[in-house]
This record gives sequence, structure tokens and C-alpha cells, in this order.
Amino acid sequence: MRLFRKPAPPVFDHPAGAPVVRLEGVRKSFGERKVLRGIDLEVGEHEVVALIGASGSGKSTLLRTINLLERIDDGRILLRGTDISDPRIDADAVRARIGVVFQAFNLFPHLSVLDNVTLASRSVLGVDRAAAEQRGLALLERVGLGGHARAFPDRLSGGQQQRAAIARAIATNPELLLLDEVTSALDPELVGEVLELVKELSADGVTIVMATHEMAFARDVADRVVFLDQGRILEQGPPERLFGDPEQERTREFLSRFRGGL
Repeated sequence: MRLFRKPAPPVFDHPAGAPVVRLEGVRKSFGERKVLRGIDLEVGEHEVVALIGASGSGKSTLLRTINLLERIDDGRILLRGTDISDPRIDADAVRARIGVVFQAFNLFPHLSVLDNVTLASRSVLGVDRAAAEQRGLALLERVGLGGHARAFPDRLSGGQQQRAAIARAIATNPELLLLDEVTSALDPELVGEVLELVKELSADGVTIVMATHEMAFARDVADRVVFLDQGRILEQGPPERLFGDPEQERTREFLSRFRGGL
């Protein structure tokens, strides 16, 4: 445990015209395994970027580095122009600005759905309970869970739990929402309700970076699709171009297994 820290650079500057998030030459390895091999990526205000690629291509690790759950080995990550990969940065202050939803719902089982949704607002942002609960109840109504606010997570279906997790992620009005394969743990019949909610968030102008294996969803919702292959961005572009006429042979090979669903 470090008792003394160098003063952190300012976190909350918003330079005019800066993208919401920018990655410059980001590299990350786990031991000898190179997972990210020099990622350059920029995400603008209100943009929805879908990360696609085979398992192990680096999608989830990329999201985890943006949220500072994994420290990068090289390169820079900038949030609104501020280098959040600087080791002096206050990681908790950064995470308060970024909403994340993982494959597993990660709801606290001992808290009600409403307490799960309002916890960060109350404990991190210092919002008083009444105001936090008012917003939390409104969000739960929006995601179709108004009648389950006082229930505990184990009383919800998988789709309901994932919708509660998304409500929790947006309760703090994050500048960026990261979605990591949010439908992969769901039964097929529950996938649609979660994807529909993400579509609504996209239509509302929420800035989203999402890793997904749902190609049709990426095509319909994303402004830009990024194909990762072995830790590198091999190709990116508007969904109609990338899915309709990919430039790289490896991209065509990957997408060929999904042709029936596109």
C-alpha cells in the first residue's frame, strides 16, 4: 500500500473538440502473451463503436484498460484530452465518469435492485439517498423493472438482471458507457430485450464502446465497427461498408461464419 502519492494531474478538464476517449499505441501483455499490440482508436461524442473479433482478440481487455481495471504497458489513453493512463491519476475519479456493464451481471446479491442502482451515486458522487432513489426508480421504470425495485437480484431473470446492471451503469450520467458482451450470459430468448435497451441508449445519444458477438446488432446500432484480430485493429469503418465489402481477407473470413444472421 502506498502512503504517499505524487499529486495527480487534473482529471476533469474538457478541452474543446477533444474526443470522448482516445487510445494511442496501447499495448498490454499478460506474461509472455501479448493481448493488445499497439491499439489506436478514437471515439467521438455520441458515437457508438462496436468491437468485433474472435475470442482472445483483445476486445474485453481493451475495455478493461479504458476503465483502468488493467494498467497498460505502453501507449496512452485519454479521456476528454486528459491522460488517464498516467499512474498518478485518481482511478476512482476516472471510473466515476465511465459506466461499465460486464458479461456477468455483477449485481450485489445482498442489496435490492434499487440499492444496486443507486449505490455509486450515493457512495461515490455523494448524492443524497432521496435524490438517488428518485433517479434510480425512474431508470428502473425506463428499463421495465419499476415493479422490481425492492426485489433482490436472485428474484430476477437473467435478462432482467442485465437490464438492472445497465440501469446501474447509467445512473451516474457517465460520459462513456462500456459494454462487454452483455448478452453472452443470457438465454437466447432474453437477448432481444437487452439489445433493445442498448438501441434506446444509442438513440438517446449515449457514447458507447461495446464488445459484441451479435453481428446483426452491431450492424444495426453501431456508427462504426472495429475488427480486432490478435490484439490489433485490422479494419474499421461504417457497418454497411465493413459488413458489406470488407477490405481485409481476414475480416471476410471472420464474417463468413455469420452470413446467415446478417
